Amino acid sequence: MIFEDLPTTPTSEELIDKAFSRAARAGKAKGGLEAQQSMLQTAANIISDNLENVVTAWPDFEYEDDVHPFYYELADAIVDVDELRQALSEVMWASRKAREIHEEYQPRLRKTDVDTARKHRKQAFARLADIVEQVDDHLLYINKSRNDLRDLPEINPDEPTIVVAGYPNVGKSSFVNDVTNARGETASYPFTTKGIGVGHFERDHIRYQIVDTPGLLDRPPQDRNEIESQAVSAIEHLADCMLVVVDPTAECGYPIDSQLELRDAISARFEDIPVFTIANKSDRFEDGALDDAVAADYTMSVETGANVETVLDAAVEAIGYEPELPFEG
Repeated sequence: MIFEDLPTTPTSEELIDKAFSRAARAGKAKGGLEAQQSMLQTAANIISDNLENVVTAWPDFEYEDDVHPFYYELADAIVDVDELRQALSEVMWASRKAREIHEEYQPRLRKTDVDTARKHRKQAFARLADIVEQVDDHLLYINKSRNDLRDLPEINPDEPTIVVAGYPNVGKSSFVNDVTNARGETASYPFTTKGIGVGHFERDHIRYQIVDTPGLLDRPPQDRNEIESQAVSAIEHLADCMLVVVDPTAECGYPIDSQLELRDAISARFEDIPVFTIANKSDRFEDGALDDAVAADYTMSVETGANVETVLDAAVEAIGYEPELPFEG
């Protein structure tokens, strides 16, 4: 996952202490003017390099090759991506400024007496420290963003993906576990009250991803907060097919009318992909007993296994995924 290997971002105090303590050791190894020059070069390099490394460790949010729209929306639901980009920009400015200070002061240390050189070097140190302190808030925000994003569970947005939606207790998680190797494993996201279920299965040597999203697509849009709504926007970039599971028996605790209202809202939101209505618990009702309003595309019973593979095959066919083949010259 693109955020999991982000390094810890140092505070301004940590970076200044590191730079100046290393500079002091470098100065002790030499004498005279050379010691002052070595101290300045060491301090400036450590500050500039460390600040630049903070920035380059992050993907470039402007390019889809670096950050897929799914992860961009996901990140923006958790942190303020615009503020993060601004913070990274300011830190890169500080990195360049540290190098400029080194280039400005180093010539002054070459042709002068030691006392004057020491005076110039101290002035340069003061300016270097000031530059780092100016971006302290940005460093703190970058590290906070890193902590918030690095533990996001991995979902591969490049794999063909089926998203399962519907009210709680209609059989979504059981379906996902039944057709994949998920076995009840969930991935915790900061905007869900329950972990998102992620599993995989294969058809014709192609790996498919199937995702259950409790806390997001199991309630009406008006009941979602801003972060949850943005998380749904992220899922729009992920889903290649949507299965809306309904329970016509209403044993789930929600009347069928409410379930169908949620289905209609999901269909409207994901209008650019296939959306199938799946009536679960067919072992507890007759097909002919389904209300015409349900208009189920398929019926199934996760409990007995009836038509489960049929539903999965329909989703795979609707996606119509064709892997990219190597160029044949």
